[in-house]
Amino acid sequence: MTVFERMQNRRTVRKFTQTPVPRELLLRCVEAARVAPSAANLQPLQYKIVSGEADCAALFPHLAWAGYLRPNGTPQPGERPTAYIVVVQNTDRRPSAAEFDAGAAIMSMLLCADEEGLGCCWIASVDRDAVAALYGLSETQKVLAVVALGYPAQQAKSVPMQNGDVKYYLDERDILNVPKRSMEDILL
Repeated sequence: MTVFERMQNRRTVRKFTQTPVPRELLLRCVEAARVAPSAANLQPLQYKIVSGEADCAALFPHLAWAGYLRPNGTPQPGERPTAYIVVVQNTDRRPSAAEFDAGAAIMSMLLCADEEGLGCCWIASVDRDAVAALYGLSETQKVLAVVALGYPAQQAKSVPMQNGDVKYYLDERDILNVPKRSMEDILL
């Protein structure tokens, strides 16, 4: 599959099998993020790999899931991620605007994970203070996002957007449908 095809087909997954993700695959995802573009090449991002049942369970309550699908969008026991990568900005390296770097790094992670057969969910709705405390982060380490990972137990697909409605939804077969704007709608 080409990179373009992977981008066309990759979608967020919020339900996972309970098969653990090997550490080598998690390190590969971090490596993909490490070599992503960085403004002025300052490379302010750091990453915390979280895996193992107890460690994942400790992080889970500090994340908010799928606002459009509440309460069904939150993974239940037996379908929760088996790994996470916490994306952290080191403000000593770049005091502000690291979100641009994080976007490139996280997209690189998502594509790498997809290539390895993993499903992912990029989570920006995070209790940042609680996560920082959980991992003993310093005042110069700011939590930007969390990427949830695991082997997918859910199918997801993009569908044409109808009447400007951006809300993703589960269909009658429990497939997650993600509306996308048309080319005509986005080109100026």
